Amino acid sequence: MTDTRSTCPYCGVGCGVIIESEGAQITGVRGDPEHPANFGRLCTKGSTLHLTASAAVTMQTRLLQPMQRLQRGSAAASVPWAQALDVAADRFARIIADHGPDAVGFYVSGQLLTEDYYVFNKLAKGLIGTNNLDTNSRLCMSSAVAGYKKTLGSDAPPSCYDDFKDAQCLFIVGSNTAWAHPILFRRIEDARRANPAMKIVVIDPRRTDTCEIADLHLAIQPGTDVMLFHGMLHLMLREGWTQPAYIARHTSGFDALERTVRDCTPDQVAKVCGIEPSALIEATRLFANSPSTLSLYCMGMNQSSSGTAKNAALINLHLATAQIGKPGAGPFSLTGQPNAMGGREVGGMANLLSAHRDLANAGHRAEVAALWGVADVPAAPGKTAIEMFQAAADGEIRALWISCTNPAQSMPDQATVRRALERCEFVVVQEAFATTATCAYADLLLPATTWGEKVGTVTNSERRISRVRPAVPAPGAARHDWSAVADFATRLEARLPRRAPGTLFPYTLDDPAGAQAIWNEHRETTRGRDLDITGLSWALLDTAGPQQWPCPEDQATGPATGPATGRSLGKARLYEDGVFATPDGRARFHNAAYQPVAEARDERFPFSLNTGRLRDQWHGMSRTGTLGRLFGHVPEPLVQMNGQDMARLQLGDGDLVQVSSRRGALVLPVRASTEVGPHQSFIAMHWGEEYLSGQSSSGERIAGVNALTLPVFCPDSKQPELKHAAVRILKAELPWSLLAAAWLPADRLQATREALRALMARFAFASCVPFGAGGALQGGAAERSGVLFRAAAYEAPPAALLMEIEALLGLASDETLRYADVRRGQRRAMRLVRNASNAQEAQLEGFLLAGDTRAEAWIKTLLLDQLPAQSFGRQLLRPGATAPAGVAARGKVVCSCFGVTETAIATTLRSGTGSESERLASLQAGLRCGTNCGSCVPELKRMVRMTASEIASTPVPVAATA
Repeated sequence: MTDTRSTCPYCGVGCGVIIESEGAQITGVRGDPEHPANFGRLCTKGSTLHLTASAAVTMQTRLLQPMQRLQRGSAAASVPWAQALDVAADRFARIIADHGPDAVGFYVSGQLLTEDYYVFNKLAKGLIGTNNLDTNSRLCMSSAVAGYKKTLGSDAPPSCYDDFKDAQCLFIVGSNTAWAHPILFRRIEDARRANPAMKIVVIDPRRTDTCEIADLHLAIQPGTDVMLFHGMLHLMLREGWTQPAYIARHTSGFDALERTVRDCTPDQVAKVCGIEPSALIEATRLFANSPSTLSLYCMGMNQSSSGTAKNAALINLHLATAQIGKPGAGPFSLTGQPNAMGGREVGGMANLLSAHRDLANAGHRAEVAALWGVADVPAAPGKTAIEMFQAAADGEIRALWISCTNPAQSMPDQATVRRALERCEFVVVQEAFATTATCAYADLLLPATTWGEKVGTVTNSERRISRVRPAVPAPGAARHDWSAVADFATRLEARLPRRAPGTLFPYTLDDPAGAQAIWNEHRETTRGRDLDITGLSWALLDTAGPQQWPCPEDQATGPATGPATGRSLGKARLYEDGVFATPDGRARFHNAAYQPVAEARDERFPFSLNTGRLRDQWHGMSRTGTLGRLFGHVPEPLVQMNGQDMARLQLGDGDLVQVSSRRGALVLPVRASTEVGPHQSFIAMHWGEEYLSGQSSSGERIAGVNALTLPVFCPDSKQPELKHAAVRILKAELPWSLLAAAWLPADRLQATREALRALMARFAFASCVPFGAGGALQGGAAERSGVLFRAAAYEAPPAALLMEIEALLGLASDETLRYADVRRGQRRAMRLVRNASNAQEAQLEGFLLAGDTRAEAWIKTLLLDQLPAQSFGRQLLRPGATAPAGVAARGKVVCSCFGVTETAIATTLRSGTGSESERLASLQAGLRCGTNCGSCVPELKRMVRMTASEIASTPVPVAATA
């Protein structure tokens, strides 16, 4: 077995991983104990990375050859790389010649490596001469970028992870850190244990798992953050809690802001934000008077039509109280993607240039042109993400190159996005996975390498650069993104008027030396800039471990105590001297008045829709969605509502509802939740048409959650308001329902799901998700996975459609028991398989319930818990049959590592005694939940605090008896 040190490809924490491999197959993964981001810890997603890279998954999901589609709607055929890139170069050259360079656009990803990003940036702005290059980081980080630049002068988070242990007050805003950045949350828990006096304030409309550690939770109304922060500054001024000397010495613009916040009285703020004045006062006191206050914030701040104002208003509080530039203090934006920071470093956005240079600055454009050896860099602003797809929908952009992202799932206002993809003359999709929704719109599909195969660097939230190393060779004909783009660029260069005396892309293709040469070129662009990394090299990153910037070659602060792998050279904390990255060295207070959400609730659309992450899933789930066990915690798509709203609308848990906005509608189950307040709702951002689909009454295909969201964006950052939309929620009158599920062989799982996905549009509502059990952590049992298909319709579909579903799930066999009532539209199929070790027992391997799904809970329990089912033959086939004695609903999985369900936890808690900490320790000792990655610990703590009546209402898991 071979061990390879690399970096996790999920969130912006940037955890180090050690990949275990044998030959060409990744066989395991563990946390790197010497990486300074995680010190060996991994979350549920990171700890299962190797399972998403199995040979069975790769063969069913990966794009392994270049594929060309000769006309839209037809099947794509395999073509050689040379032919594919020549076709792309011909089409791009022709469009550029006929319509100009701004008729093409590139939409890339924060999951690309820095080297990939750099080559894309050079291709668009250096070779083609267009600034139409943007990234899905526009959807997550651009407001944070704009907020830092407007106040501190540079897109540079001033804090570091070590600040957690030094903070006396943590101020968490718009971030469900427990789910979105689990390993950072483990560090917060560590800091709290080491310093019980630490105070934690969480500001979020929802009561998320992050709130479980909070001393104070401010459940503000959606979008009211600026009013809250202005109100806090008003109180700081009134109570004398600001630092006038620091303001006078190190800042500018305070007087204008002071006038703006004068009217933001506690009563006014409490009314707008929907909180108590006492809570506002307490939060302000903690922030201002703590010896060190560290704020952590993420999408709840950024994804807003006032995103820049929100970010800047929070930074204003740090400047007003001198809570910056010292251990444990500062405004710390948590990056959403693994390399959103690296993409910004190389200028991989429509308004940026390499090394944090601004496109609007003529001097900066001249510097980059000189570095690249081209005559100029275009001055015209490029199209940002929303603008780019609108321009394609309008026919202005005629060719799109999309890399490592899935806009047909992740972009707001899917109707416009899909119209853009359909109208665009030529669409290239460069992707590792052939299963994303965007692939269906591609004229040319180019196979890319992914985690475990890539080579290069990424930068995490604390400005730390880590190496990404390949553990196995690329499968099929997949190539590194930078290599394919450089190859394309060389071909395009020969077809365009020359912009440079020599080639702009002199890199060795498909070789680590090529990636290193690109990084060295990027490093040179940073010389003298705020992110200067000229003191670093690939060799140093290999020997001394991950390093933070800035780290100029003549000012490196090492050798200092660092990770066990070597020296820490870069600067961990910025602005300690009070000198900021502005022309005069002073930070600038940003004066922006509060603006409400772009789309307010009204009588037609009375609910606020919030979107966000799930604990065990990542983005569009092209990777995590291949692993059944990661669906245990949240098994299927649903919308969460406040229980009072559900009672008023006469809705029950599991009822299907239609959620409609001014842009689209979708149908999905509803569930009461104490997390959301009255008139609010929540749908996870991950549920695209790959998992949630159907057909509207007008015949249009439903495109997942982003059929509802709106493309209105912040005027400064151009980041869309994905965190809020006004919606209407009504019961969906769909009298006919279907539920089918089956365990499947690993080599058929993904192919079956794709085949079922093609059938989803035949129903008014349909969802299709994997499920799983077992695995190395779960008692050593073999990993098993299956597929669950749920649907509803106005009337029973043709029997042939149900038979097709049965066949896909392996129910068309002699082992299947059947019942059908054509007149009532009912059909049942149960596949029972004899136990290999006991011929008298049989287990349910798959089932289909059509027309009457009332027996779902107990039949699904028989399947998922793999209980003996031989004696239940007639009950299995009888519509509406109640649960047999000894079979109870299993409840959801709380601990994904060990497959521990909420019912098992409740059973243990019923007999537990002692303090909360003692009961938690007993729970962990008995069931092992929360003892591996720790992601479930906040939920375990909440269950430990449940009242006796709440515990009693949780079903007890018992074995079925023959």
